[in-house]
Amino acid sequence: MSDVPTPAAPTSPPPDATVVVDGVSKWFGNKVAVSDVTVGFGPGVTGLLGPNGAGKTTLLRLVVGLQHPSRGAITVLGRDVREDPSVQRDVALVPEAPNVHAHLTARQFIRLSANLHGLDDPAEATRRALETVELSDAADRKLATFSKGMRQRAKVAAALVLEPQVLILDEPLNGADPVQRAALIRLFTTLGASGHTVIVSSHVLAEVDRMADRIVAMVDGRLAAIGGVRALRAAITDRPRELVMQADRPQVLAAAMLRADIVRGVDVEGNRLAVRTDDAGALARALPQLAHDTDARLRHVEVVDETLDAIFRDIAGGAVPWRP
Repeated sequence: MSDVPTPAAPTSPPPDATVVVDGVSKWFGNKVAVSDVTVGFGPGVTGLLGPNGAGKTTLLRLVVGLQHPSRGAITVLGRDVREDPSVQRDVALVPEAPNVHAHLTARQFIRLSANLHGLDDPAEATRRALETVELSDAADRKLATFSKGMRQRAKVAAALVLEPQVLILDEPLNGADPVQRAALIRLFTTLGASGHTVIVSSHVLAEVDRMADRIVAMVDGRLAAIGGVRALRAAITDRPRELVMQADRPQVLAAAMLRADIVRGVDVEGNRLAVRTDDAGALARALPQLAHDTDARLRHVEVVDETLDAIFRDIAGGAVPWRP
């Protein structure tokens, strides 16, 4: 698929899609959680990206059959998740919720998952899953003694014990320390490279950037964009931004920025500058030298309105120009 994202309009799933969401909506009473979503997921790692409340978790629960669409259809490996329960052996969800059976050891927790799904050799499957997430040394410790990051790894192991073809992860890096995060990202990318379909939901672009080469972005229950990480990064880089600064000699610094032609406007109030720019990268590179040249000591710089929510709303509304 091209790195250029497509807009929010429905799109045809990739030809190798293992998960197909076709015109799906889901509402709870008067609340619409997912609205007319058509999208496909194929082998590799796809990031499901969007601000909190975008509908990501609801979509994932629909894919694994924990909830049923109010309208539309979902197939996994060609099977309807509502009508064919056998698909549950081929798809696994690692939920965001941190709750686990804290009185169990990691080995018991993962073995329970293997037993519930009737695996032929649950003990060996448990051993492999523990080894995969690098928890073998802590396998016989109770989950109550685990850090949040270790519990996340135990939850991933409980999903992997089934050796699913489709692995769905809802905010899987929450609570993991940098070492654990790196290990989990390596695991997910390895699974994707080996032909598994891995869907990773996150509201953190930097996390998705490290493991996914394709993004499905959602806002308010709708698709905002589909495409590559590089294209999203380019859109964010090019997005007009507003920065707030505090500096000594603010009037002099404002005049220098305007002369350098890297800002579209500056408002000064006391020591506070509200700066609007079309090229935040150029401003970031020039600002230290401008401050030095004008003897204007910078005390604070903050980017305003740069949440994923704001960015994706602009994408959905066409305000952000996508480019190759």
